[in-house]
Amino acid sequence: MQDSFKKERVTIEQKGVIVEMNGNFEIENIGLNPQLEQLELEETLKKCLNDAREEIQKRLAKSMMASGIGL
Repeated sequence: MQDSFKKERVTIEQKGVIVEMNGNFEIENIGLNPQLEQLELEETLKKCLNDAREEIQKRLAKSMMASGIGL
């Protein structure tokens, strides 16, 4: 089942900052926006990472429920 989770992917983009995460919560790719100020870049990256994690969690929970596996 963990192999199928790894195949799950989510991409989050905000203000030109891109984060791609797989179902094992591994970061596959990060794209930064050089036009953002340092503080705004840091905050946007943090938000993208958190949003990606939340989206993966939702997808995995939905997948597990559909397959009959309880959390």
